[in-house]
Amino acid sequence: MLRATWPPRLPHRVPRTAGAVRTYVLVALLGACGIAILELVREQTGTPGFFVGLGLALLPVAPLVAAFRWVGRAAPHPWAQLSFCFGWGACAAALIAILANSFATQWIAAATADPSDADQLGSVAIAPVVEESAKAAALLLVFLFRRRQFTGPSDGFVMAGFTATGFAFTENILYLGNAFGQDARNGTGVLNSVTAATFFVRGVMSPFAHPLFTVATGLGFGAAALAVRRTRRIGLPLLGLASAMGLHALWNSSSDLGESGFYVVYGCVMVPVFGLLAWLAVWIRRRRLRAVAGELAVYAAAGWLNPAEVPALVSMPARSLARALARSTGGRAAGRAVALYEADAAALALLRHRARSGGPGREPDFAWRERELLRRLWLRRATAGPALSRAAVLEDLLPPWFDPLRPPGPPGSPGGPALALVADGVPGPRRSGPVPSAMSAGPP
Repeated sequence: MLRATWPPRLPHRVPRTAGAVRTYVLVALLGACGIAILELVREQTGTPGFFVGLGLALLPVAPLVAAFRWVGRAAPHPWAQLSFCFGWGACAAALIAILANSFATQWIAAATADPSDADQLGSVAIAPVVEESAKAAALLLVFLFRRRQFTGPSDGFVMAGFTATGFAFTENILYLGNAFGQDARNGTGVLNSVTAATFFVRGVMSPFAHPLFTVATGLGFGAAALAVRRTRRIGLPLLGLASAMGLHALWNSSSDLGESGFYVVYGCVMVPVFGLLAWLAVWIRRRRLRAVAGELAVYAAAGWLNPAEVPALVSMPARSLARALARSTGGRAAGRAVALYEADAAALALLRHRARSGGPGREPDFAWRERELLRRLWLRRATAGPALSRAAVLEDLLPPWFDPLRPPGPPGSPGGPALALVADGVPGPRRSGPVPSAMSAGPP
């Protein structure tokens, strides 16, 4: 029987200079796009309108970011990745949309000699295709170059939400800035102003519109990440993108359906779809937490985790409490260690869940990644373990039969890991490498 050595000898890997170059190129690209789009918006709105639009457009951003962050809290995404998605939507996608929409509208107006028809056709037929494709490009880049970060519908949901929130932020600056400029020319009062009406529609009634459209694309990419067949990996994102374009076109056409068209589309389509989206967000979050709980029970049975840590790691209030407890005794460094421990534990559980569901082909480097995550957990266990165990006690998460002085019993017995058998059939390191798996050797 193979025995574990500690610390594990991880294979030496050459620094990925190509990945660093891509990162620098993307940062430079987003920065250039951001400067360009802000200048274009400022030219259209004027400097006073730009700053008024900027201030009002910021208000819906925080609730939307918090909502999408809540969905992904079970396995937190790196802030760098979420910042890229938001920046792409606010800068690159917005710049592509404003240039392409303007060009298409001018071309249609020149071809038909009817500017009003050009605006209507551009809003209903051109804008949804251009804008949703531009936003989907961010998801495609992550899907192609950071496939590990795309593990299922939850990841697509969150990244699409951040991308669309960034896009809506820039678009709101333009609409609100133009409205303010119109009010300034007409001398309209605040309460009766176009600015107030525009903010009420875009910032209060429908701040979720763009995220709702793009989440359909994100769910398509998330489903494709779990697909085995190549046709599904290609077809599911395209299906999600087509759904996003259809919803977007229907929403833009609501103003052309008569005086009550907006309210009909809003009440009969947007609100029900938003309700479905909210339910889906809760379901996805609970499903991911159940997967984390089941897989962490395996590692607790093997001795890598304290059994009291598992219920704390699948409870968001307990996670927050554990970080607070660590900070109160060990300072910010201890709180940071607990946060990293929680993120690595969730990543480890989802890694094993995907390997167990998809087989060796889906996670070819499962053995190496499992050992790397276990090593990182072990290095922080002295700080994070007591804080999580205490949080589980304070939150009353431990079952009545739990006895910290009794060793774990057999699976299914009182006090034993009821889910310990879920690891059967997982492609372990015995088959794919020389490092023993967590189930064949416990911690040192």
